[in-house]
Amino acid sequence: MAIKLTTTAQAARDNGLKVLVHGPAGAGKTTLCATTGEPTVIISAEAGLLSLRGHDIPVIEVGSLEDVHDAYRFVAESAEARNFRWVCLDSISEIAEVVLAREKAGAKDPRQAYGALADQMGSLIRAFRDLPGRNVYMSCKQARQQDASGATLYYPSLPGQMLGQNVAYFFDFVFALRVERDPDGNVTRWLQTGRDFTHEAKDRSGVLDMFEPPDLGAIAHKVRASISQADAAPAFAAANT
Repeated sequence: MAIKLTTTAQAARDNGLKVLVHGPAGAGKTTLCATTGEPTVIISAEAGLLSLRGHDIPVIEVGSLEDVHDAYRFVAESAEARNFRWVCLDSISEIAEVVLAREKAGAKDPRQAYGALADQMGSLIRAFRDLPGRNVYMSCKQARQQDASGATLYYPSLPGQMLGQNVAYFFDFVFALRVERDPDGNVTRWLQTGRDFTHEAKDRSGVLDMFEPPDLGAIAHKVRASISQADAAPAFAAANT
């Protein structure tokens, strides 16, 4: 078997950013699709695109599992979709509900439906995540859980315990979309990139601040710049030895 050897830096350049954002309803998860700064296509399972009425972004509306598979084949294989640098799924919570409803309709035991949901959605998420050379953004609902001490943790929410618990592991970046009011009463929005006692989040690049403006393009630029610096460092070191 032939071995294909690459490097971590090359893999980071080739794969693009894979981002999951969870947040409450109306926080602006859909609006993030308009912040990429690059050609973008939205795969939408929601009827909440009114927030993007001031933009002209191509949209694929999906209402069934077959629609989602067709959308994947379009972005993965068609010449028309080659120029899209970002693929946005809004939202995977809604897509999962579509899958679950279909499985429940054909299952004698509801537990079978949830098992099938975890398998199918896991495969779908990985397929879109692994689109070569594409940045992938997925949004999902947010759930909260209170522990015995009264502390509340907010985390990504999808139907089914297994799927909900595992979804964060699929992504390099998991952000919590925070909506806060400043001392003057003005609403501000931030992407929390690291886990604390209240919100589930992670940043595998290690280059993002704990709170970043809700701008996917700016975040991508920051991560790419760190990769470029890492590429330049060995060359610089070799030139000075």
